[in-house]
Amino acid sequence: MSRLILALLAFSLNCAAAHAEILAPDAMIKATVEEVIAIAKQDKAIQAGDQPRALVVVTEKILPHFDFARMTQLAVGKYWRTASAEQKQALAREFQAMLLRTYTKAFTGYQNQSVEVKPLKFAAEDTDVTVKTLLTKPGAPSVAINYELRKGASDWKVYDLSIEGAGLVSAYRGTFAKEIDDGGIDGLIKMLSSKNASGAANNKAASK
Repeated sequence: MSRLILALLAFSLNCAAAHAEILAPDAMIKATVEEVIAIAKQDKAIQAGDQPRALVVVTEKILPHFDFARMTQLAVGKYWRTASAEQKQALAREFQAMLLRTYTKAFTGYQNQSVEVKPLKFAAEDTDVTVKTLLTKPGAPSVAINYELRKGASDWKVYDLSIEGAGLVSAYRGTFAKEIDDGGIDGLIKMLSSKNASGAANNKAASK
């Protein structure tokens, strides 16, 4: 999980909506990685562990550029087809909240990481690409991180990432499947909701 936190710190997409053209996915990641690292370096509140402040930054910089609905669908797997529309909305909402809490921890855990974004070659008609990056931290081995992005009408959105070959979505799929087998779709929603409530309470206590 610590590598996941480092990876998430390394990446928050802040695609400039004012641009008339869609930025290339690697260029977009490079520009916004630099921005989020600059925030982590300069924001004293975040460095001091201010979770509410970190959540504001995460929500502004990350949330609009992740396809949480698709991430949830992939994590739930075959069970997605049997879920009702209301259950799908609840699953996506709770999974998003859980991931946002993880991203928030990334900001408050910054320790001089740097990121190299590998140049990407892709055709104009491509709609699904992998952007490769390398996260480094002084005194520690580099970590290879790949981001899976899909092109939408106005920008590229991340729907999965992998750390040293281990995918984020697939890591949750087994846990989700067990929860569904044991308690159905509603059981998984209840588990995610409980974890989010507990995490929110812990964050509130830590910020006092």
